[in-house]
Amino acid sequence: MVSSHSEPSPSPTPLICWAVNSPPTRLVRRLGTGDAIVMGLGSMIGASVFAAIGPAAAAAGSGLMIGLVVAGVVAFCNATSSAQLAALYPASGGTYVYGRQRLGHLAGFCAGWGFVIGKSATLSVTALTFGAYTWPSQPRLAGIAAVVVVTAINLRGITRTAAATRVTVTLVLIALGLVVAAAVGGGTTDADHLADWGSGGADGILEAAGLLFFAFAGYARIATLGEEIKDPARTIPRAIPAALGITLMVYATVAVTALLAVGPELLADATAPLAAATDNGSLSGLTPVVRVGAAIASAGALLALIAGVGRTTFAMSSEGDLPRFLAKVHPTYKVPHSAELAAAAVVIVLVSLTDFRSVLGFSSFCVLFYYAVTNASAWTLSASQRRWPRTLSALGFIGCVTLAVTLPGTSVLTGLAVLAAGTLIWRIRQNLRASP
Repeated sequence: MVSSHSEPSPSPTPLICWAVNSPPTRLVRRLGTGDAIVMGLGSMIGASVFAAIGPAAAAAGSGLMIGLVVAGVVAFCNATSSAQLAALYPASGGTYVYGRQRLGHLAGFCAGWGFVIGKSATLSVTALTFGAYTWPSQPRLAGIAAVVVVTAINLRGITRTAAATRVTVTLVLIALGLVVAAAVGGGTTDADHLADWGSGGADGILEAAGLLFFAFAGYARIATLGEEIKDPARTIPRAIPAALGITLMVYATVAVTALLAVGPELLADATAPLAAATDNGSLSGLTPVVRVGAAIASAGALLALIAGVGRTTFAMSSEGDLPRFLAKVHPTYKVPHSAELAAAAVVIVLVSLTDFRSVLGFSSFCVLFYYAVTNASAWTLSASQRRWPRTLSALGFIGCVTLAVTLPGTSVLTGLAVLAAGTLIWRIRQNLRASP
């Protein structure tokens, strides 16, 4: 199926012909519906739930719960756009592919560039969260070690990644259950902790929503693994909403109980918010278990995120938008090993140099831009190609733009600068290609 908005690709592997039941693939389709849902859960129910609640509480107080609902609504709209586009274009790269096909080469490149840069920042946040919960005195060293280990697992093949993610998701859900039990049963719950809904005002709530959106964005991993999912036209539209719905229920439960236990001020000040939520009550003995759960969650998120960044880098390299040596596929394990190693190297540098709160807003901005392109791409689908109402794509686009511009000013300016730099690089490369 060829979109009327498509344009020919200059690469030797053009993305211009798609068969819904047997689309072209350079990798191997090994993941079923359950595997796809688990990969999405591993990206969302990971470090985000252990890290994002603190900055959101600082922005909006107890109003972070309203921000969570807003983020969930925007994420749902984005998920429907992602799902129907992924079913139509089930290739590695996600919105990089959709933007190219529906909106043009530059739009696709900017989405892919924003995703790779933004998610590299997300990976550094995840690694630093791992370190904050496991080795507070040496969080950077612990985070780097985690990146090295999960990259080694990913390089062994996507089925190893899915199997490891299934184990981590199970253990994390158990740990979060203990967080809820300790928060509710520790004797410190107080309904007054939920009283300051308006302390941050509307701007604070929208900022919290933008920060919490960082936590929901993992469902894109399902779409970026499109070349490794069996029967993608059927599997992806089922897996994305299912993973998002499960995540929203888990996050809402954890956020409410943490607020009831210690209030937004303590959550805002803590480097390990959920550990703080369990540490003050009579069940504080569960805090070490929560720290272990956070470590497992962070490792699981690293597994899925490095796989997603690697696949988008692989797709962009295959099209010549990034250096082509990054498009190499391992002859035995059938994974884009060069792209994943490059992603891991970038993340290690970021972990060594950055603080997780300083890059959280920047990561959210880049991801919101990525999904704005997703929604704009879905808007162009014909009635026969759509699976959900077109208004959801419009609502998702408006939501992404609104949340992006209400993030901290430094995050917005940094994000715009990164996108401008990417556009300049793309234009220079295009001019060099056109030169005789």
